[in-house]
Amino acid sequence: MGFFIETLIGGLMSGMLYSLVALGFVLIFKASGVFNFAQGAMVLFAALAMARFSEWFPALLGFDNKLLANLLAFAAAMVVMVMVAWAIERLVLGKLVNQEGITLLMATLGITYFLDGFGQTLFGSEIYKIDVGLPKDPMFLLESTFQGGILVNKEDLYAAGIAAALVAGLSAFFQYTATGRALRAVADDHQAAQSIGIPLNRIWVIVWSVAGFVALVAGVIWGSKLGVQFSLSLVALKALPVVILGGLTSVPGAIIGGLVIGVGEKLSEVYIGPMLGGGIEIWFGYVLVLFVLLVRPQGLFGEKIIDRV
Repeated sequence: MGFFIETLIGGLMSGMLYSLVALGFVLIFKASGVFNFAQGAMVLFAALAMARFSEWFPALLGFDNKLLANLLAFAAAMVVMVMVAWAIERLVLGKLVNQEGITLLMATLGITYFLDGFGQTLFGSEIYKIDVGLPKDPMFLLESTFQGGILVNKEDLYAAGIAAALVAGLSAFFQYTATGRALRAVADDHQAAQSIGIPLNRIWVIVWSVAGFVALVAGVIWGSKLGVQFSLSLVALKALPVVILGGLTSVPGAIIGGLVIGVGEKLSEVYIGPMLGGGIEIWFGYVLVLFVLLVRPQGLFGEKIIDRV
């Protein structure tokens, strides 16, 4: 029983990190109707900026305070992501207002390859380290209940807490602020939103900036765990089943979908993997989503789209 609970907790922690990446997809789709294939590249770009700035600032400013270096690096990386958001709106999306969804999708693919290459040009192509002070030593829980206790990674626990707080904040932002309501109006109908005075270009800069902030937080956490390398952009592929399962328009759906897939991956790999030769963790999420789509194409919490003719 102790091992099962340990595996379950590990799955929940992984699921929260998947949800953090999935949030970027949901935010942009919810506010603009664009499925942003560039989210993985944004995570990588933000993580590269954070890693390199935390190296450069102490040398440039002549101090060795790690906390101050990380704070300055995070602020600078956030400024960079806002500039990226502004450039995307000004140079790409602003030119494609009211175009077909497939056109916008292809535009995000172009943004993906540009950010991958531009990030390498600006920050280099080595493997970099992010150290923000998250504790990496494990701890044992319930030692009096289960023999040997339950092993929990402190870094995963902190990361899950950060992800949960971010999800709660974004849910409140969309639900209770005037800007959040404007974002939802733009997603429903670009032309109608423009006709009542909602500035489409400003809204898109805001939502891409917020998605950039989410990408930065995700990049810092994943970079702290895995190191910052160009394979980091592939983490978005792990988040795709989460987005589809939870629903493309649901912020809470991203979190629920992440938890379901995270737990499912871990349990299936541990208990079913040995019988099938392993590797289930790689494809479990996609197979689960395939079955869900057969009965609920909009995902578990997505909005049902009804076309009237």
